[in-house]
Amino acid sequence: MEEGRPLCYMDAVSECGWWEAGQLGKTDMREHWTLDSIDWSRFDRSKLDPALVRLVKAASLVEYNATDYVEYLRKVFANEPEMMKSLSRWGTEEVQHGAALGRWAEMADPTFRFDEAFARFRKAYRPAHFINADGSVRGSRVGELIARCVVECGTSSAYVALRDASDEPVLKQVAGLIAADEFAHYRLFYDLMGVQPEQQPGFWKRLWIAATRVSETEDDELAMAYYCANVPADREKDIPYDRNACNQAYQSAMFRLYKPLHIERAVAMTGKAIGVHPESNVLKFIGRALWQFVRFRVWRMGPPARTMAPA
Repeated sequence: MEEGRPLCYMDAVSECGWWEAGQLGKTDMREHWTLDSIDWSRFDRSKLDPALVRLVKAASLVEYNATDYVEYLRKVFANEPEMMKSLSRWGTEEVQHGAALGRWAEMADPTFRFDEAFARFRKAYRPAHFINADGSVRGSRVGELIARCVVECGTSSAYVALRDASDEPVLKQVAGLIAADEFAHYRLFYDLMGVQPEQQPGFWKRLWIAATRVSETEDDELAMAYYCANVPADREKDIPYDRNACNQAYQSAMFRLYKPLHIERAVAMTGKAIGVHPESNVLKFIGRALWQFVRFRVWRMGPPARTMAPA
């Protein structure tokens, strides 16, 4: 196996079929890496890509904010002890992702202060359903798990793309470890979907839930994280927050990392979550079409911005 490439979903999908690799996620959820597992001594500043540094700084804030998601999901799945245990473990691993990415980002950019940036992000980004949750915003517990599967599809693909694009050894290792976790988390939420006592929603409802969750990637979470990570607090007056500009800056940097396999596997995983066979011709067509869309967006947006310039 390639150095810096732990057992993770890209190996599974290419070698054994990820939808058949049920033990993969279960093993990872049981035996987890720590920050000490990372060989920080291999950090190589000469191989840094400034656009990737900006992405990682933003990603560290989103991942580290998992405690809010855990508390929300605890309210959705109240009175289910096994769910509480799984959610606690999931949240701990997500926070660890943020800590690992934050540590790398501080090495890559000595001006970056992870704790300060995270405090600003947490203050600025507080969705209403985090604060006043009264059941799932997806309409059911199964709907919530479908939405979580969609998120894990996106994150597992993104971290594999980040790993493949980076030449910096430590980032390559960290991204690979996180990608493996995100696939394990997908398996966790997918398996939990199947044991819920409530009636499963119909196909069109599942499709609507998935499509809605995908559309939320352009809300304030990623945009605000990108802003707080890349605009210092003392520059806020000069560079006010602009969601559209921050989303475009994030997407311009992230989209160009994707290759066809990253997109096609994310589509296959999403399809399975809503009840479509991952090797269906429909999903293969959608995967190819989405890849062309990503290529168009990359061309349309142009090179990633070097800084968050004033509006």
